Amino acid sequence: MAMKKFVCKVCGHVHEGTAAPDICPVCKAPASEFAEQPAKKGMFSDKNGNPYIIMYSTIMVVVVATLLAVAALGLQSRQNANMLNEKKQAILQSLFAAEAAAADTDASDFIAGKGLAYDSFIEASVLDAEGRATEGEDVFALLGDLKASFDAGKYPIFAAEDGRVVIPVTGSGLWGPVWGYVALEKDMNTVAGIVLDHKGETPGLGAEIATPKFQSYFVGKKIFKGDEFVSVKLRKGGAQDPEHEVDAISGGTKPSAGVTAMLYNSMEHYLPLLEAKRKAAVEQVVFAPVRDESNEENVENNE
Repeated sequence: MAMKKFVCKVCGHVHEGTAAPDICPVCKAPASEFAEQPAKKGMFSDKNGNPYIIMYSTIMVVVVATLLAVAALGLQSRQNANMLNEKKQAILQSLFAAEAAAADTDASDFIAGKGLAYDSFIEASVLDAEGRATEGEDVFALLGDLKASFDAGKYPIFAAEDGRVVIPVTGSGLWGPVWGYVALEKDMNTVAGIVLDHKGETPGLGAEIATPKFQSYFVGKKIFKGDEFVSVKLRKGGAQDPEHEVDAISGGTKPSAGVTAMLYNSMEHYLPLLEAKRKAAVEQVVFAPVRDESNEENVENNE
């Protein structure tokens, strides 16, 4: 016969047997003061026990994780669309940051006011190491890991309808990656504007690279000195070459050096295209056809 447990209601003594004892061996209470203890139904029957707590916690973690995963998957397309739109806006802002600053307005508001849209104003392509356009590449997928794209010999570039180009750049700051877009005028030499961002630079120091005020210092700078590519340098202590240098960030030596390296190393990949366009522009000016007026036209003009 299965053993039962009886608990003394007076002193708490637990007796095991087929029936309660006539007298409690501890407090001498009669059998009437004993109550039969219900048998446990399983290891999870005690809500205060460790097995139950562990099981409950595990179930809650699984349920919450599942809900978060479902929510993330449901919002992924919207998140991707927002990230894509941010990249497109940054590219446009690099082209019109200077004009927006001159108009004393936010670059996004300036672009919206002019009715500009990325898809109608920008044509994206991917270049190889010789500066030739390639086919079948997702430009924005390459921007997701630009360093890896550069290492693979794939160089995204954005050509504006007005002849300017935007070059994506990537590098390292003090606490993490820095990145951005450099817009060049049609001469492929003059900086039309720049947009920079970072992952975790120090506010008031390295994080200054993301401010419109700091980015405005780059407008009008040259990336070539004669025929030599020199990029734009951030110089500690103040710029000494006004055409090719800007003041480094005060107290941000490492981020400034990171931006300098980023600009040079990233834009260097695009030299075949930039040099070809510069040469074509010079030849167009030098060898521009001169209109040869006929004698009849000269007579008409004189009349």
